[in-house]
Amino acid sequence: MGNEIIPLSILTTGGTIEKIYDEIEGALENRETIVKNKLLQRLRMPYTRIDVKEIMSKDSLLMNDHDRQTILEAIVKEGTAHPIVVLHGTDTMELTAKYCFENHPGVKVPVVFTGAMRPLGFEDSDAIQNVIEAMMAARIVKPGYYATFHGKLFTVPNFKKNKTKGTFEEIS
Repeated sequence: MGNEIIPLSILTTGGTIEKIYDEIEGALENRETIVKNKLLQRLRMPYTRIDVKEIMSKDSLLMNDHDRQTILEAIVKEGTAHPIVVLHGTDTMELTAKYCFENHPGVKVPVVFTGAMRPLGFEDSDAIQNVIEAMMAARIVKPGYYATFHGKLFTVPNFKKNKTKGTFEEIS
């Protein structure tokens, strides 16, 4: 592997990981991607060229199959040369990952889904950990669909959210 620069695409879709607090409304909202300004500028990754593309900025509970198709089309468009990380809301991440797996099983690069239980801007957020783990996993796994969360790597569709534990777990 040497010192070559490895490209990596991050596709953002919204979800808790990118919610910001609206002081006027007193609510957490998805508006636009914050991953570049709040996360990537903090990381030291001299051997990785990161390209962030905002696909949508939506709470995953509001997503439907049309949105999942849009995400899949972005993966297909990106997915010919280098790994992809998809930032997604945790409530329906497994549905979108499974949709992509079923509708484009021959993906030629690793596609790793991740999100966060608490927004990136919160002090106790798990976003930084999850994104870094997803980026690393995307660089070392074989082509296919995966999810990574809280130190675990899952193959799609063999994972689900455990709301009681506040994380994801493997299913068989």
